[in-house]
Amino acid sequence: MSQEMLVSYNDPSDQPSLSLDDTSSSAEESPSDTRLSLENCNDAILYIGQRFATHDAAYEFYSEFAKHCGFSIRRHRTEGKDGVGKGLTRRYFVCHRAGNTPVKTSNDSKPQRNRKSSRCGCQAYLRISKTTELGAPEWRVTGFANHHNHELLEPNQVRFLPAYRTISDADKSRILMFAKTGISVQQMMRLMELEKCVEPGYLPFTEKDVRNLLQSFRKLDPEDESIDLLRMCRNIKEKDPNFKFEYTLDSNNRLENIAWSYASSIQLYEIFGDVVVFDTTHRFTAFDMPLGIWVGVNNYGMPCFFGCVLLRDENVRSLSWALKAFLGFVNGKAPQTILTDQSMCLKEAIAIEMPTTKHAFCIWMIVAKFPSWFNTVLGDQYNEWKAEFFRLYNMESIEDFELGWRDMIDSFGLHMNRHINDMSTLRNLWALPYLRSHFFAGLTSVGHSQSINAFIQRFLSAQTRLAHFVEQVAVAVDFKDQAAEQQTMQQNVQNIYLKTGAPMESHAASVLTPFAFLKLQEQLVSAAHYASFQMEDGFLVRHHTKLDGGRKVYWVPQEGIISCSCHHFEFSGILCRHALRVLSTGNCFQIPDRYLPLRWRSISNHSAKLRQSAPTDHGGAPTDHGERIQLLQSLVSTLVTESAKSKERLDLATKQVSILLSRVREHSVSSPAVRDVPSLHRNV
Repeated sequence: MSQEMLVSYNDPSDQPSLSLDDTSSSAEESPSDTRLSLENCNDAILYIGQRFATHDAAYEFYSEFAKHCGFSIRRHRTEGKDGVGKGLTRRYFVCHRAGNTPVKTSNDSKPQRNRKSSRCGCQAYLRISKTTELGAPEWRVTGFANHHNHELLEPNQVRFLPAYRTISDADKSRILMFAKTGISVQQMMRLMELEKCVEPGYLPFTEKDVRNLLQSFRKLDPEDESIDLLRMCRNIKEKDPNFKFEYTLDSNNRLENIAWSYASSIQLYEIFGDVVVFDTTHRFTAFDMPLGIWVGVNNYGMPCFFGCVLLRDENVRSLSWALKAFLGFVNGKAPQTILTDQSMCLKEAIAIEMPTTKHAFCIWMIVAKFPSWFNTVLGDQYNEWKAEFFRLYNMESIEDFELGWRDMIDSFGLHMNRHINDMSTLRNLWALPYLRSHFFAGLTSVGHSQSINAFIQRFLSAQTRLAHFVEQVAVAVDFKDQAAEQQTMQQNVQNIYLKTGAPMESHAASVLTPFAFLKLQEQLVSAAHYASFQMEDGFLVRHHTKLDGGRKVYWVPQEGIISCSCHHFEFSGILCRHALRVLSTGNCFQIPDRYLPLRWRSISNHSAKLRQSAPTDHGGAPTDHGERIQLLQSLVSTLVTESAKSKERLDLATKQVSILLSRVREHSVSSPAVRDVPSLHRNV
């Protein structure tokens, strides 16, 4: 098949360019001659003298005929005019490749689409004329030619012609409903294929048609859309008083900026709002508005939504307003750390509105730009440079990073590269050696970046109308919340295996979520490979294969305070291997409570089952008594977590626990439980 035919599939042009002279168009063919040209078209027969009630009926019949033959048709010229004299008396329908490509006049002020044309001067046509011989008006075929100067398409190809790609009203409604749920166009197509029991790719429309349909619904009056959006927000507020939104109007009383958050999002922020990602790299494409999204991570390591904002402009004033509105939603509680892209306007706005918050750049947003920044510049050295970049990025020492960064620039000759220079100037905002003393809850890892991006993309794909976007985001957030609950349940019911058998490990497993415990367990396992040396001002901890270097650990047993020069706890909220080694050396059998942060604790971890891989008293699974001890530890931890949320809860818990403790002391102590009392007492 020729390349020109392939181009024709996406060329629904209906411009009248064919010029059939009167002689050729009026030459009538005999029915026998006509039928000789229809040997391959068994389902529809056209012949001179054939009658139709209306010209639309003739068009539909000819269109079906053309589809079976392997081409499509379009309406051409007419003779007469409705309502004038005899009215419309003659119509011509032609092959979609009839005529020649018209010459377009160039206009410098107007952009040209420069689309390719499939027209090749094909002379196939159908002419119908209006007659009233039998009293009632009807249309009769008076001219017909089915000789084409191009290749006809096969049945599995002709369906891709624009004339045969149609979306019914029922399918349009279905597509719009799917769009509100946030699923992708590919998923819509697959669902409709399953519903209609057709093979993949055999719907009467394509993905491009669906995208065009969705785009057509977005081409609405922005002013009307803004009014509808505000009306919808007010309606949601009436139904849910805890729904919050703020907006600004410009001098013409038109919507300028709008931000909103849901009740569940604000509750999540109360617990997990210590680290926030403010992603402003997306746009609401229907109205070309910058879209900002506040997200974080919960105690199970899964993304959680905090708020959303649509802005007219991405400048310091608008971004400052967005941050101020968000702080209003969360009662003025600014996050400890906020991660953004490399926006200087946002950097300035954060300095104004959140002066005590640590601001850093999302490394994954920077890395996403590397191919366009450095692929051409470095060529074959790109992968080598990227590996060196990540080696430097993950360094612990600022001094080592600075030395390595300079060597990297020298080795790859990047002294004059503006992207490298920009990154060098702002390296304290993205390089880990500069950030390790601040809490990031693991949001600098690639795994978290992928899950957050997938979460954001879910409701970005739900864009249909501005007025519906707030509801669509709510649907996507609710879906994510349900998915998070399911994953939380799956984590809780899975067995947790202890790898070291150390009391500290058992204690941590009863307090932390499975996600956080696995992070701590990695450090505990590694701690066994480190040696600790007591110094005058603390401990020196280094790997057993090293003869020099190491980390300084400071421990005050009386106050339960421990810190390490690697700042791993400050960075992730999980104690490092160096500190755990010192605690183990000092015969500490439980991790101090302050180093098991509430944001990583399990709220309902009493349902988790604990199995020890280390031998027990009976050489098998833990005894029933031991399991009850662990369950009690879990309940106590949950009690502390829930009580700390308010003064009223804390007072109630203290009073009730005092009563319970008095009642417990009234019971005698049996010998099997004596050895477990001290550890439980330390937990309480």
